[in-house]
Amino acid sequence: MSIKGWIDKHYPEPNIYRWVGVVLEGISATVLFLLMALTCVDVVGRYLFNNSINGAFELTQMGLAIMVFAQMPLITWRGSHVVVDLLDHVLGNRIVKVLGIFSVFIVSSSFYFLAVRIDELAERSLRRGEVSEYLKIPTGYLTEYIAIMSWITAACMLTYGAYRVLKGNNETQQFGE
Repeated sequence: MSIKGWIDKHYPEPNIYRWVGVVLEGISATVLFLLMALTCVDVVGRYLFNNSINGAFELTQMGLAIMVFAQMPLITWRGSHVVVDLLDHVLGNRIVKVLGIFSVFIVSSSFYFLAVRIDELAERSLRRGEVSEYLKIPTGYLTEYIAIMSWITAACMLTYGAYRVLKGNNETQQFGE
């Protein structure tokens, strides 16, 4: 299978959204690989050479933040959140749609206001010149990245999340698919 065929199969989004998904998942995969390599080298160094990598804990924290927040807009856009639908059959389709729209507004506004607060903290961190404890990496840039990805997640939830609810696309992905 060609690369284009593989991308077409695994990224059903149209146009630019497909490439945004490829880039964000590429970032996440690269960071995950680097975290795995860092952990392996750190463990080998600790047990064989009695010396670990300085700042491995900080790099792991930053890598996890990059990886998680790169995936949040994609998970939201694709509707891949964990959903509990125990009462959907009892309540009826109309009430489920109203509750779905209500949850879209609650989640998107929560992400928006959370991002505003995170952005304020990032600006304060950059203004004060705050750095990580061991490696002296400025923390404000990572915090700004988290705020931006949270805003993108809020926009994804508000636009495509509402579209999925109104369209009635209640596709659930089974375990293992």
